[in-house]
Amino acid sequence: MTTRKLLDAALAGCTIVVAADRRAGDLASALERHGAQVYRAPALTIVPSPDDEELQRRTRELIDSPPDIVLVTTGVGFRGWMEAADENDLSGSLHDALCASQFIARGPKARGAIQQAGFTADWVAESETAAEVGEYLLSTRLDDKRIAIQHHGAGADDLDHLLAERGADVVSLTVYRWGPPPDQDIVKRSVAQAACGEVDAVVFTSAPGASEWLKAAHDGDSLDKIRSRAASGRLLLAAVGPITAKPLQRARLRTTIAERGRLGSLVPTVTGYFGASGDVPTLRTEAGDISLRSGGVVLNGAFIPLSRAGASLLGALFDANGRVLSRDELAPALPRAGQNSHAVEVAVARVREALGHADIVKTVVKRGYRLAVEVEE
Repeated sequence: MTTRKLLDAALAGCTIVVAADRRAGDLASALERHGAQVYRAPALTIVPSPDDEELQRRTRELIDSPPDIVLVTTGVGFRGWMEAADENDLSGSLHDALCASQFIARGPKARGAIQQAGFTADWVAESETAAEVGEYLLSTRLDDKRIAIQHHGAGADDLDHLLAERGADVVSLTVYRWGPPPDQDIVKRSVAQAACGEVDAVVFTSAPGASEWLKAAHDGDSLDKIRSRAASGRLLLAAVGPITAKPLQRARLRTTIAERGRLGSLVPTVTGYFGASGDVPTLRTEAGDISLRSGGVVLNGAFIPLSRAGASLLGALFDANGRVLSRDELAPALPRAGQNSHAVEVAVARVREALGHADIVKTVVKRGYRLAVEVEE
């Protein structure tokens, strides 16, 4: 068994869901190297079609009659097209046919794939939207222009019809399609855990995947709780770019967007959020500054692991921000088998012992407990 070497413990105690299919393994490994516990819950899968006869037929059409413009909508789709051409012994002929073409990229990931294939992107949509691509192309003369459009798994974005109406000869290429999740139960579990506080962050790499994950949240009656946790900052919802973020934003969910719009930038986005200067909620108590994670608490910059019951109980007190909570109010935060007054007392005692500060959770006689939050004057 190989032990993965930690880069640091920036995400110690964090449980993170990767709600993605493509490059999920790379993303999970990168987060784990910062101390996170990660599991994958892709709400959709990418179904490649390297043997698709229609794709081969249209590729041969473009080799025989090269396009004036190649519109690349996704990096993974364009790489898939190049790989499919290679597997069918068409790679060299296709490369020669596209050498004189103008390349249009719908965002930086598409541009990266174009460059990886040995071409140069002549124009890149800053907003990463099909609307911006369409607006740019419609500003030029399209009569008799032959345009190859590599579509993403969610469909054509109406670009085929839009450009054909302006006189373009459009060749559509569907390289991959979205398929069902590999395990629907894992998706449902990830939604429930995000709602109840057992997950600290969910990361998304595609808009269709985000939409399906939200549908599972809605079907499981978890969306309101997820919205509340995200609004409080206790749950990070991180999207690789503005397109991926749109379904989350439409659902009125607080969303953090990776700055550079690339998968690699998701890792610093997550580690930065939970870092000392990030946006994770922090309270100043008599024992020092604390922030919470599903696996414990960060006290004065040091992570202290807690049991599930202890983390849940401290989370309820943290959310109360110094307000007194009765034993009856705290009991629902504990695992179902321990939802009674005595279990609350035991959980409080164990939290105090774990943190090494008996006064961090104060007893208010005949009323309950509160977190020893310092009130700013």
